[in-house]
Amino acid sequence: MFSDKNAKAGVTFPKGFTAAGVKAGIKKSGNLDVALIYTEKEAAVAGTFTQNQVAAAPVFVSKAVVKGGIAHAIVANAGCANACTGEQGDKDAKETQAFAAKTLGINPSEVIVASTGVIGVNLPMEKLKSGVEAAAKSLSTTGSVDAGSAIITTDTHSKACALEVNIGGVPVRFGAIAKGSGMIQPNMATMLAFITTDVSIDQPLLQKALSSVVEKTFNMISIDGDMSTNDMAIVLANGEAGNAKITSENEDYKKVEEALYKICRGLAEHIASDGEGATKFLTINVTGTKSFADAKTIGMSVANSPLVKTAFFGEDPNWGRVICAVGYAGVPMDPNKTVVKFGGIPVYAKGVGVAYDEAALRTVMAAHDIIIDIDMGEGEAEATVWTCDFSYEYVKINGEYHT
Repeated sequence: MFSDKNAKAGVTFPKGFTAAGVKAGIKKSGNLDVALIYTEKEAAVAGTFTQNQVAAAPVFVSKAVVKGGIAHAIVANAGCANACTGEQGDKDAKETQAFAAKTLGINPSEVIVASTGVIGVNLPMEKLKSGVEAAAKSLSTTGSVDAGSAIITTDTHSKACALEVNIGGVPVRFGAIAKGSGMIQPNMATMLAFITTDVSIDQPLLQKALSSVVEKTFNMISIDGDMSTNDMAIVLANGEAGNAKITSENEDYKKVEEALYKICRGLAEHIASDGEGATKFLTINVTGTKSFADAKTIGMSVANSPLVKTAFFGEDPNWGRVICAVGYAGVPMDPNKTVVKFGGIPVYAKGVGVAYDEAALRTVMAAHDIIIDIDMGEGEAEATVWTCDFSYEYVKINGEYHT
């Protein structure tokens, strides 16, 4: 899994960005629950959002900001999703945007708004406003850790990463924070990902790079097959690095896309590994298909199978559940061409189970990180899906009554 020494710097690693996370009393736990990310210099903004037709109010507000192409700030809260809250929810999302803008001295149309938490509950606006004020006063170049902690819900920890690349002879930095633990299913998930960079790039190119990367990273994770109402991945690029502005899909553009891919893949792996109640991190490599879409469909079928997920929780090498999920994925296949391996050990081939070293396979199944390889033998395309197991704790977390 991706990690780096600058992870703590997160969204404040690139030049010109500050951040903060504060307690506003929105979470019942009393933990940090309002995050603010800010750049004084205007930034090109790109975003991808949940495809759930019951999208939360902040999604619509933030889509409008992305359409405008410029942003200065991201304000996010945890503890209340502001989803399925009708006209009041829309009003509260816009009021959050306007209040943050007034506090920071910018235009409301330049503020991304995000929420995560319980659906169907109205935002406690006075608490949220006090949180925004406090966060604005606390903005600093060391505030990424608190900002990351302020957006998590059932996560066991916040997710963050950062990296530096050379673009046009200039060091360019990227940083990110993200949350996500349950209700994870493409396209997008109960996840928020905020990425900052000091690269100078045209907004349409930034959007193109993000959209391409998200399809191969965030859209390739699944915890439980449920698509949320609030998901978004946002990138702000303020140009502070001073590189020659990227205005075409040249080598510099490719470097930006590669950096975003590394950031988003690392965050996606962290999210899948930290699934609610997870004890196993499962990487499902599907190869030998006729298209990427076929490989993704097969991988997601396996990842979303409760029987597969519970088998891995119980450390049971039940390859029958895996090949069953492959068979009902809806992609034409020949069982006699398909090969399944757990941790590199063949368990199914030519339509039947394969004799294997039981001791070696027990070692594989006992590990936290497990790789499932599925070769369909039909073509050259491939895809990787990341997921986790289902444990008793997952049921407990999701069976609790929330108020």
